Amino acid sequence: MKKFITFLFTIIFFIVSCKKTSLNQGEIAAEEDLMTTTQIDAFIKSQCKDAGHFEWNTASDVMVWSALQHSDNVMAVGYKPEIEANIDNRIHLININDAAWKAVKEKLLQMILASEQKLDKSITMSQIIQWEEDVLPVLDVNVKNLETVKMLRANKMVRYAEPMGYEPKEAADMAAKELSSSGCSNSPQSSLLNGSDYSTISPNAKQSWNLIYHNIPSAWARTSGAGIKVFVIDTGCEFDQENLGSAFNQGNSGGRTVEKSVTLPRSTIFGIPYGPTETPDDGCGHGTAMAGALAAPRGIDGAACGVAYNCNLVTCRAAEDVFLDASREAKGVANAYINAANRTDVKIISMSMGRITSSSQVADAINYAYGKGKLMFCAAGTSFSWAAGWYGVVFPAWLSNVNAVTGVKENNVNSTCETCHSGSETDFTVVMEKASTNLHQLSLAMQGDVPSTVGGSSVSTATMSGIAALVWSRFPGYTRDQVLNKLIQSSSKYPNKSSSLGWGNVNADVATN
Repeated sequence: MKKFITFLFTIIFFIVSCKKTSLNQGEIAAEEDLMTTTQIDAFIKSQCKDAGHFEWNTASDVMVWSALQHSDNVMAVGYKPEIEANIDNRIHLININDAAWKAVKEKLLQMILASEQKLDKSITMSQIIQWEEDVLPVLDVNVKNLETVKMLRANKMVRYAEPMGYEPKEAADMAAKELSSSGCSNSPQSSLLNGSDYSTISPNAKQSWNLIYHNIPSAWARTSGAGIKVFVIDTGCEFDQENLGSAFNQGNSGGRTVEKSVTLPRSTIFGIPYGPTETPDDGCGHGTAMAGALAAPRGIDGAACGVAYNCNLVTCRAAEDVFLDASREAKGVANAYINAANRTDVKIISMSMGRITSSSQVADAINYAYGKGKLMFCAAGTSFSWAAGWYGVVFPAWLSNVNAVTGVKENNVNSTCETCHSGSETDFTVVMEKASTNLHQLSLAMQGDVPSTVGGSSVSTATMSGIAALVWSRFPGYTRDQVLNKLIQSSSKYPNKSSSLGWGNVNADVATN
């Protein structure tokens, strides 16, 4: 659906452009300045190769404006009082309803409205504002005028002004064609072999073949994740998977809670919502697989067991699939981090999604969650083939306040899986691909007890979050930094961090001892 919406916006833009019969000189100049997606994408790709990642502050005003025109015109504008310095480390302390912050917000909105009305006198403030923001100092606004972009990026009250929904066209097109490679595939695997692909453990659960490489079964002798709540930001949780619902407590898993939420905004066109209201239900399958790998019960029904099978779980549907190439997905992810951050009962946040370009609003939300003491893990890659092989760690995993996780092969822990990403920002690795058959880690399918298999940086992140839950459950009085230090010091490459694979594989038995 999101690919169709992007296409629709593009078509509408060009139709409207072609129908214009009277343009003033400023408008003519803007039309002539419009960059093609090929030009924009070439710059993004070159920045990714040269600098390791892409941030919109390296782009020109015209490029930012062109990216807006080629997406949905939604711009994220981070703001601050002019006298304020960098707020990244204290964004969680800011109240945007305080007089100084509220004044800046209102002033910028009026400036944006006045600028946009130069193109269309009928534009109203309600049409300018895409989404209302309650926590972060950021505006989500519809911008079509090049002069608005220039004005905002030159203003000392503006921290950033960037498109929310633009991603390289080649990448977006490939993701649309290869939904399975962007995470939307989660079917039961009936050919799995007992003793090779899994082992049966009491009372009647399947332990995935790869967990022994992290000594997770040994760690289970002293901890199972009880008392720790993990917040999974993903594509939701399938309502028909009873092991993440009515059967969440069974066998050796009991006394815990599971919650299902949604932060993905409803689809809009020209600022008008349309289509059904979004629900927590997983329409992709990826979120269900991640939740299963992390927290599925150690039960009696023969299903695959999660790493932290006694932890409490919150699933959040923040996006349609793992490739975050729509404005509403960036907003959904930012909202999810805020929601998790504001919950005192949530200790760990796990997200197995990403994008090529950065999103400063998502970065704001992550900084906010970090300030609230959350331990966060993000997938080093998106498990989709366009960026694999040349692109390093994707956004937001390359941010310093999260821990980037990637997947490696059995018996060759210095070799990533085919679609896994690595780089200097990588913090941990997880064994998730069999050397002989390329089989991936077991998890829960969309329904039933026959396991599915899932790989990439995605399942590695969920597994790492589960290991962290085991450690925190074992040492409930620890701070986030103490838990993280336990993980680091029990890793295979400690004390010498690898330039591309971080600290390596965590030994869960050592970390919980």
